[in-house]
Amino acid sequence: MAVRTHWTVEHACSHQVVHALSNRPADKRAGFARWLATKDCTECWKAARDTDTESKEEWLAAKRAAEQKAALAWARQFDMPQLEGPKKSLDWGERSRHLLMTAAHTALVIEGSWDVADWAELEERARTITRAGWWIDQRDAEGTDVLELLDAATAADRGTENPFR
Repeated sequence: MAVRTHWTVEHACSHQVVHALSNRPADKRAGFARWLATKDCTECWKAARDTDTESKEEWLAAKRAAEQKAALAWARQFDMPQLEGPKKSLDWGERSRHLLMTAAHTALVIEGSWDVADWAELEERARTITRAGWWIDQRDAEGTDVLELLDAATAADRGTENPFR
């Protein structure tokens, strides 16, 4: 006698669904059916996911708004210039600049050995970079790398590390 391929599963949401499990090995079907019983049916799962997505989108929008507000306040406080670039990248660039400079301040001044004069010099270099795209491109950099990144971006002779060039 062949192992059945269709299983009627009562899901955790109390809906009964007939599942075609012929694509699973015969010895794995019963275990998979038991596992399915611990989960909501597809329709209930999709409904819950759609509800979660809406709340996640609202949460993300609120988080981005708070980050943007903090970035603009920081830029005003430390006399940072307005960024340039496509309109849709300006907010992202402001947030990226704020996060990177804050990480640099923490790593170099608070946790490191830099003094106020060293930091003031780094801030002056940062003020010369007004392209939003540059800050977005550096968003994953470490705070300790900011000096080297700014040096590379503001150097008159922008060489590369490529030995064949």
